[in-house]
Amino acid sequence: MAIKSSNVVYKSGDDSISAYLTYPDDGEKHPAVIMIHAIFGLDDHIRDVANRLASEGYVVLAPHLFSSKKLSPVLTAGNIAEAMKFMMSIPPDKQRDPEYRAAELNKLDGESKKAVMAVNEILFSNRPVDLFVEYMSSGADYLKSLDNISGKIGSVGFCFGGSMSINLACKGGIDAAVIFYGENPEPIDKVKNVKGAVMGLYGGEDTRITSKVNELVKAMADYKKPFTIKVFPGAFHAFFDDTHPQNYNKEAAEDSWDMMLKFYKDNLK
Repeated sequence: MAIKSSNVVYKSGDDSISAYLTYPDDGEKHPAVIMIHAIFGLDDHIRDVANRLASEGYVVLAPHLFSSKKLSPVLTAGNIAEAMKFMMSIPPDKQRDPEYRAAELNKLDGESKKAVMAVNEILFSNRPVDLFVEYMSSGADYLKSLDNISGKIGSVGFCFGGSMSINLACKGGIDAAVIFYGENPEPIDKVKNVKGAVMGLYGGEDTRITSKVNELVKAMADYKKPFTIKVFPGAFHAFFDDTHPQNYNKEAAEDSWDMMLKFYKDNLK
């Protein structure tokens, strides 16, 4: 299916959010999906996945959640890259050890240390989840203003974006939310506000994330919310991202893509 794509900007309160919009070029109305990037921000990988989904018959909006005037001075591509480089330098079993992290942080030079601390404060220590949900909700409002939307709206996110996808669903305005290896909402009972179906896709080797999924399963069951889950044996975190070959798992990526398409077909079309 032929698609059309463009960079857009939409309003969110007194702020503006940059985004990538892509949709079928057939003059017809289609369901929409908000696609939420990983911790790296809106990059070419997310644009590529958005195009793939658009070619399947969806209007896809991929917001750059770090582009607002509140966050963009700190969450630059360079600062995020510096923070991720630092996190990746820490052994997995030490990444949640604050004393170890602090000791390693003190080994950095002044500018690198400043960048890592600033990014960590926003994205890890005191993540403004409500602000991100506000930006995404405004994205949903923007989609509803378009002439080629058939009515229903879904969401999908990867890693950081996976967590944002379920948090957006907890606001109540999403018909079908997909989580790719994202953290649970906090507090977990926020899921009582979910209105649509939810699907969670996780890697069996991604123990930091996947070990907590039982809590989400229980909460969804307690509040009688439709929830589909699959854990892919042998798959690591970011198994869907083919731009990171050390984590990419072709079988899990293809299987999860097919599951997502069926999930959207059942709940959005």
